[in-house]
Amino acid sequence: MAELSNYPPLPNPITIVGPQFCAPYPVDFSILRKVGKGNFSVADEVTGNILFEVKVNHLSFHGRRVLLDSNGNPLLSIRKKILSAHWRWEVFRGDSWKSKDLLFSVKKSSLFQFMTQLDVFLAANTKEEICDFKIKGSWLKRSCMIYIGNSSNVIAQMNKKQSVQSVLFGKDNFTVTVYPNVDYAFIVALIVILNAIDDNRDDEK
Repeated sequence: MAELSNYPPLPNPITIVGPQFCAPYPVDFSILRKVGKGNFSVADEVTGNILFEVKVNHLSFHGRRVLLDSNGNPLLSIRKKILSAHWRWEVFRGDSWKSKDLLFSVKKSSLFQFMTQLDVFLAANTKEEICDFKIKGSWLKRSCMIYIGNSSNVIAQMNKKQSVQSVLFGKDNFTVTVYPNVDYAFIVALIVILNAIDDNRDDEK
């Protein structure tokens, strides 16, 4: 885990899903791919304990994904909004699809882009004049940065993990570092959407 001094303190904790997912120190976790497109586990990089599971409903026209907590309970429901010009994804609390349970939505910053850039809007930001968070990077390259709004303030990053196993056995390992006092369940949901966009891109080929 990186030294705490490498991460500038936030003026206020970023809590989207729940305060139990905010830690006063950097949180490192690994993405473990599983059989089936879009399915993966999220494990604590230090302890190896599974923090979340991601399940995909391949029969759903919306490409529904469910983020489960460590006890197997639905924490967030994630789906693609049909007939959306900018590939908008919506995230709801639990297994609800009701508008009152909408937490945030994510859409492409522009229709045509060489590197993926996504704008994140919290449910309360109905005008969407300025995004609350921004994602820049690529699932294909296993590299991205997540920022506060249009600023240069990074709150999480994903990097490919080079190891002896990955070189010898072709295993695709990568890690995500969430900065102190940032809701890491929220960050995992953003990584799920980044993966979902890449899956949709493959389906269109």
